Amino acid sequence: MLASKELLEKTGISRATLNNYISWGIVPKPEVLPPEPRDGAAPRIGYFPDEVVARIEEIQRLKREGWSITRIAGHFAQGQTAAAAEPSSKKPPSRSSVSSAMESGEVPSLSIDEIAHPAYIVNHRFQVVWFNTAAGMGVLRGLAQAQPQPDDRSQDVFQYLLRGQPADATSREQILRFHLGLAMQHGASVAELCRGLSPEEANLLERLSHEARRPEPDLVSQALVAGGGVSGALPVRVYAVQFRERILFVHVPGGRLSEDFPPLLATSDLVAGAPAGKRRPELSHVAVLVADLHHPTRIWSELPAEEYFELINQIWLTVDPIFRRHHGTHGKHPGDGMVCYFFPQRDGSHVWNALAAAHEMREAMRRVSKEWQLRKRWATELYMNTGLDEGQQWLGTLKSAGQLEFTMLADTLKHAARISDFACFGAIWATKNLIAKLTPERRQRLKFCVRRKSSDGREVFVPSIFSNVESLADLAAIPVEKLKDIARLPITEIVEIAAPDKGSSDSAVQDPS
Repeated sequence: MLASKELLEKTGISRATLNNYISWGIVPKPEVLPPEPRDGAAPRIGYFPDEVVARIEEIQRLKREGWSITRIAGHFAQGQTAAAAEPSSKKPPSRSSVSSAMESGEVPSLSIDEIAHPAYIVNHRFQVVWFNTAAGMGVLRGLAQAQPQPDDRSQDVFQYLLRGQPADATSREQILRFHLGLAMQHGASVAELCRGLSPEEANLLERLSHEARRPEPDLVSQALVAGGGVSGALPVRVYAVQFRERILFVHVPGGRLSEDFPPLLATSDLVAGAPAGKRRPELSHVAVLVADLHHPTRIWSELPAEEYFELINQIWLTVDPIFRRHHGTHGKHPGDGMVCYFFPQRDGSHVWNALAAAHEMREAMRRVSKEWQLRKRWATELYMNTGLDEGQQWLGTLKSAGQLEFTMLADTLKHAARISDFACFGAIWATKNLIAKLTPERRQRLKFCVRRKSSDGREVFVPSIFSNVESLADLAAIPVEKLKDIARLPITEIVEIAAPDKGSSDSAVQDPS
């Protein structure tokens, strides 16, 4: 067995990298054991099996060969050690923009580098932010020599669709009309789309815009292009998969979807009651709860790695029963926090369920914090900062690395996440839209308010009001980029939920404070 320090020395990776591998499940969690004499006065030490060194070396080799972390995780989950031992024939994903886009949190969580067909992603201005090798050699020919910049009009997808393959005019116009329909659905103007084009190209695009049909508002749109293959003989089916402000396009030769196209979308059995993969995505109202650990970097710096993960696991084990009791469904969070979705129930309010779960989670965190203060003899308080919003979302699953992952695609999740970034010291903040979905009886049980400064400088609570985020935030302390997309969003702080009247069907929600 190797202590974490020994493992880091042998492999040359950082603690952050090790924690990342553990969170992805490609390296086992450490086994917490009593210390050996060489470990000094440490109360407990996390140990890894000796074979983890070889596992990390293999992970590093696969990364050098261009494997994505998602693909590596799927590979180890399936136990394909024989396949990994062979040299990878895949090239790494085209463009460094893949990494930068995924770090921004705006690109769908898919193994898009696995797509064999021409594929590319555009933003809401229809500028290309990612494309694969197949697209660069065909429909987006010429873009491979360009360097993508977020505000660079040279990345406009229409320039390359006009000048790339397919060469025959009929097929090219069918593809252009499909893209134009989606662009106009997203509010793009023809004048804006024509910037950077020659007069002849602009006239063609304007003519086709009058012929374009706006697709139905659906998560997946498609168009069959007759004779649109590279040779001009085979039909091509063009798929557009919409993810918030991004659209993934895939050109599939032969006119039908092939099995190696990763974004296979279907409603979750948790939402629709049907097996995953059997139904299409659908729109549903949902309340979203996003909670993040307050000052995680400071807590990480204060605790040994094994204790930090022990703490995170304890929080999950504590909170999970609360979410389940209130009919919540876990979602994916990029860090140490948590995401939970609350869907409409026949015998209850999904909005109330979200509020009650947030309130109970805050009380549970007080108990966890007290336990760790006694254990570590420190004064650090542990909080989960919580954001809540409600809205209509696309719900479905994404098939990635052989597994189905539940996801939702719209602004409600983004709003809840940004509000969680805004919250501090365990506060629960909710949007005006969410509060408005409550019945008058339930709203009366809520104590919500906004803190204001009185004339003498004291902080006072003004009850039952809302305020825009930009009026509340201290932009000198909170990064502007995290709040600019919710600056005008009216929110309020949930302070307390009163117990129900005797005889009420609601479960009691007590606040001991």
